[in-house]
Amino acid sequence: MKKEILLAIVSFFLLSLTAITGVYAFEENAKTVTISKDKVDLTGDGQDEGIYLKGVPYQEEKSFLKKIYIEVFASNGKTYTFPLESGSKAALKLVDVNHDGLKELFASVLTGGTSGNVINFLYSLKNFVHTDLTVPEPLEMEAKFLNGYKAEINLPQTKKTYLFDLKNRKKYYKKLGFYYKGKLNEPTELVVNGYNSLEPIQLGGKKIGLKGIQQVTGIVDSDTIASVESIWLFDHGQWKLNSTNVSRGNTP
Repeated sequence: MKKEILLAIVSFFLLSLTAITGVYAFEENAKTVTISKDKVDLTGDGQDEGIYLKGVPYQEEKSFLKKIYIEVFASNGKTYTFPLESGSKAALKLVDVNHDGLKELFASVLTGGTSGNVINFLYSLKNFVHTDLTVPEPLEMEAKFLNGYKAEINLPQTKKTYLFDLKNRKKYYKKLGFYYKGKLNEPTELVVNGYNSLEPIQLGGKKIGLKGIQQVTGIVDSDTIASVESIWLFDHGQWKLNSTNVSRGNTP
């Protein structure tokens, strides 16, 4: 009799645990949101994969995703997961960036910071092999304020220097005590941001490259000195700088 009672208790405990686990799993799955979905052949076997961009928002702040990832249900029956960074927004584009005849996964995540920078990811699943192609690093720059309400930006990769007349901001800088009689109170560098955007772009010869935009700012984020555009092309397994364009920023 005691043995039967013990078995009944154990059975009840196991059933309760299963029920609790099932509810917990359901609740966890319910938190996941599908941002986008698509179908395309990523592997080269002639069959489409199911491609999902998913995110898990914070309970307290649903506008921010604490977990973002790409989930690919491949034609070989396997599921491939590509983890991304957390952020406030995410987008996924399917483009042939490495020019191998198959589309790759190009993802962008907005970090949610005041500078509005994005983090980008580029993955291939050719022949069912998970490959990180990476994206080009933002342009390196040497940027600083000069006496006489001016600024200078140097691009080591192109060996070009750009000068900017900031006299239209004279009153603004003087009010903040940044300049005194046209001279800097102390040497000050400009802030070179990462990519504010990095997007696929159609180039000559039907090839697709990437266009990056970086903002160079002064004493605050809204004090944009210049916008620097870079065009990149994937060639022989690496990113090569195709061209650059530097334009003047807006007055704060």
